[in-house]
Amino acid sequence: MTRRIAVISAGLSQPSSTRLLADRLTQAVQQSLADSGEDVTVDIIELREIAQDVTSNLITGFANPKLAAAIEKVTTADGVIAVTPIFTTSYSGLFKSFIDILDPQSLTDMPVLIAATGGTERHSLALDYAMRPLFSYLHAVVVPTAVYAASSDWGHGADAGSSSLPDRIGRAANELAALVMTSTRSTRVIDPFALPAGFSPVGGYGAQ
Repeated sequence: MTRRIAVISAGLSQPSSTRLLADRLTQAVQQSLADSGEDVTVDIIELREIAQDVTSNLITGFANPKLAAAIEKVTTADGVIAVTPIFTTSYSGLFKSFIDILDPQSLTDMPVLIAATGGTERHSLALDYAMRPLFSYLHAVVVPTAVYAASSDWGHGADAGSSSLPDRIGRAANELAALVMTSTRSTRVIDPFALPAGFSPVGGYGAQ
């Protein structure tokens, strides 16, 4: 069986440390699944490339084909890696906006690895007081180990192995791989034109 992993990267710059962390996590998850004899395919959703599409969806309630394809890759995956920069002590607005347009039930029982980047270590708690509750609210299954990378983690010391970042990446990757292999989640095909109860716009954002 081929496992599909969707990677959400909310970095705004190019290149970005957020995408770098997403790539490191993806490689580790691929390796962990491969070590268990699993074939893996990966879909990268770079949110900066669909930012205007996300905004339009919030306003109109409809996703264009490009955005619809990105949503389908996430909601039909066997596991998700979600990585965001931390702005003002929480996930980025672009990251939250993308999550808001997903059907509220589409991530139920989805194995999810959460990760974030920021300038200093003091923002690492945002993973547990912001990102973890967000995915728990959506009934996803979040792995125990969250991965935060500060600017100092990308220095010479980190590359030399003196940082715990590689250890955290490896531990989180193994946890996600284990959940993906044991998940009994069934994928539902969601009609993007179906109106939920209350006739609010499609997606989790609702009429505001």
